[in-house]
Amino acid sequence: MNSRTGKILSINIGQEVGSKKRPVDRCRMVANFGIEDDAHAGAEIRQVSLLAEESVEKIRHKGLTVTFGDFAENLTTEGIDLLSLPIGTKLRIGANVLIEITQIGKVCHNRCRIFFEVGDCVMPREGIFARVLSGGASAAGDPIAVEP
Repeated sequence: MNSRTGKILSINIGQEVGSKKRPVDRCRMVANFGIEDDAHAGAEIRQVSLLAEESVEKIRHKGLTVTFGDFAENLTTEGIDLLSLPIGTKLRIGANVLIEITQIGKVCHNRCRIFFEVGDCVMPREGIFARVLSGGASAAGDPIAVEP
């Protein structure tokens, strides 16, 4: 793999905004909506959140015990350099799903529950947000790649 391709290590969903998410084996992504059964689904530009496993590792190196979904990310990725991708970049997940990056990082007005539970939150600095252009089924282990 290179910095423009990778894989989905974990798919994570949650019922509450601002809380840790739980890993699931698979999900359905819906165009212009997001991930079925996830609190962030809707017509907003932040329908799906992505965080690189490499970002999670930075927190582990600080001595904190964290795992996939702890930062409320929907997709934990490996291998693809998410932080180098500009807004508007399209990413193909598996065979059918196409998402478009709409936001890099986010403003965190108050310390969220994640910060207090985990001790730090990388989402404001390294989280990537996207909207679903073309939906379909996705599973942990699916490839993710920058569309040419």
